[in-house]
Amino acid sequence: MVEMKYVPTTCPYCGTGCGFNLVTVDGHLVGTEPWKRNPVNEGKLCPKGNFSYEFVERDDRLRTPLIKENGEFREATWDEALELITEKFSAYRDDDPDKIAFLSSARCTNEENYLVQKIARQVIGTQNVDHCARLCHGPTVAGLAKSFGSGAMTNSIKDISEAECVFVIGSNTLEQHPLIGRRIINAKENGAKIIVADPRYNHTAKLADIYLPLTSGSNIALLNTMMNVIIEENLIDEEFINNRTTGFEEVKKIVADYTPEKTEEITGVSPELVREAARIYATSGASSLIYSMGITQFSTGTNNVMSTANLAMMTGNLGRPGTGVNPLRGQNNVQGACDMGAMPMSYPGYQTVLDENNGKKFAEAWNMDELKTEVGYTVVELMNAAHEGKINALYIMGENPMLSDPDIQHVKESIETIDFVVVQDIFLTETAELADVVLPATSWAEKDGTFTSTERRVQYIRKAIEPLDGVRPDWEILCDVAKRLGSTEFEFNSPQDVFEEIRTVTPQYAGMNKERLDTPEALHWPCPSEDHPGTPILHGEKFSTADGLGIFSPIEYQKPGEEPDEEYPLILTTGRLIFHWHTGSMTRRSSTLDKEVPTGFVEINPADAKEIGIINGEFVKVATRRGEIEIAARITEDIKKGIIFIPFHFAECAANVLTSSEHLDPVAKMPEFKVSAASVKKME
Repeated sequence: MVEMKYVPTTCPYCGTGCGFNLVTVDGHLVGTEPWKRNPVNEGKLCPKGNFSYEFVERDDRLRTPLIKENGEFREATWDEALELITEKFSAYRDDDPDKIAFLSSARCTNEENYLVQKIARQVIGTQNVDHCARLCHGPTVAGLAKSFGSGAMTNSIKDISEAECVFVIGSNTLEQHPLIGRRIINAKENGAKIIVADPRYNHTAKLADIYLPLTSGSNIALLNTMMNVIIEENLIDEEFINNRTTGFEEVKKIVADYTPEKTEEITGVSPELVREAARIYATSGASSLIYSMGITQFSTGTNNVMSTANLAMMTGNLGRPGTGVNPLRGQNNVQGACDMGAMPMSYPGYQTVLDENNGKKFAEAWNMDELKTEVGYTVVELMNAAHEGKINALYIMGENPMLSDPDIQHVKESIETIDFVVVQDIFLTETAELADVVLPATSWAEKDGTFTSTERRVQYIRKAIEPLDGVRPDWEILCDVAKRLGSTEFEFNSPQDVFEEIRTVTPQYAGMNKERLDTPEALHWPCPSEDHPGTPILHGEKFSTADGLGIFSPIEYQKPGEEPDEEYPLILTTGRLIFHWHTGSMTRRSSTLDKEVPTGFVEINPADAKEIGIINGEFVKVATRRGEIEIAARITEDIKKGIIFIPFHFAECAANVLTSSEHLDPVAKMPEFKVSAASVKKME
């Protein structure tokens, strides 16, 4: 008799957190079915979610540990691989624990991210732990924490439908977060005005009532100009400013000089459009500001984020339904990985490592003498340190920096310089190919745990099939490694055991017991006690700052780190597509998705294409100061003259060969992915 099961779970792709049923027949995945009771997506799915099962049981899944000898991998037993890791990491720890580093993963569960940072700190004795949030929403964590006291999306996804105005800046929401895009469509159908600011006239921009075609890198100039109009026309919310905030007068002085006429040359947006957008945003009654990496991926990323906060506070668009500053997290659990302290500056729950009291708290919880009160290496700093020979060993769980990080040639040289590299993943990725030991882990469909979505909703993933032969869950591998390295603080028998420890040290999660999470609605953090309902909307009566007041920050526009010149006359920007996700290690192994967009392309304006002398579909050479790639041209009016766009999912024409790790945000250490001076030339 055929055995069919429907297992409710959470999508492994973007940060929306859609729920659906994985369908199994006789223990094998065969498809997905709607889970209509899930409030996030109400039974709807994007293409990635629909076909998320296709990569799980592929023949090229890693099925046995690999050890590299004489430049070639050979198969090994689990004991053999783990003993080698134990031997190497023990020796390097004895030499200098701060020459060891860990990269955790936004693809993995909260429980697994918690264990990685705990190994780094409790077992090894280093703060060198980070993950890809550094390369997407590190500025969100830093910027919103300074402005509001909490670095996360302020409102719920469903709440967007109630907005009277939705201002989308630096986010192609309909492609990158389609089910959040659905909420923007709902708002428009309910009468809301939609404003979109982006260098590309993308799918989201085509939904807009007002489209602001800003030049990449001019976000602060645009936002300051909108604030200038709002102040000049007396559209500010004086009551909110006076009662709920501090520092407004300093911002008022700064933005006085940012008139629409003066900034048009910087932003590329006409004064008439800026004025109209500012008036609508300020007077709608409930304006929701949505952004993504078109705000954060700059050397001014933290300032960009604080500028969005300034605009929202100035108009009182916080703490109510239909309002808020809403950063859309790119990966399924990038919010959770940050919450779990997989960052070099904070323990779980954003408790800074610089505070000795926090160190004492976690040292006591983890049964150790002390923890270092110093910040470890961020992702880019780690690669630079490795390049200089300062890193002896690196443990990577579920990350692929050989495609996701800027300046890939530099990354490759850095990893090759490290004495001993361990990669724990489900496929032999471009990064795993450089490792000394590769450990085969389970996919999300083969294990239990929790993800935290962009709206701070903590949800279960549930095991739909047994792990493939030879592979182990990440949490189990990590506990084994920790115990072999001598720790007695990893006696966990399940992900739920790990989550119970998380609750004891992470105030935002304290009230989330199994019974409360095991529902379609789950819970939004903060949820400090078991009788607390969770918090879909932040900052309703006060902000999370020390005095409860939101903090205005006066911010001047700064030019990007690179600008076009005679040799590199164009601006390159990068991003995602609806059919692919991050480095493509999963979507490009989904036959349905890969057929839709099998390789990369460079979008270029017809005027630029004419000057270069190229036609649509022709292969061209795109170059920056870091390197060059060969890629097909896609000529379209949907991108501004002087700007080109390349999706970063494709190893054969990797956009991050071209991007720079030189220009970093001084606070969040974010590289400037969105602005690189570039050239496009005909192939010889």
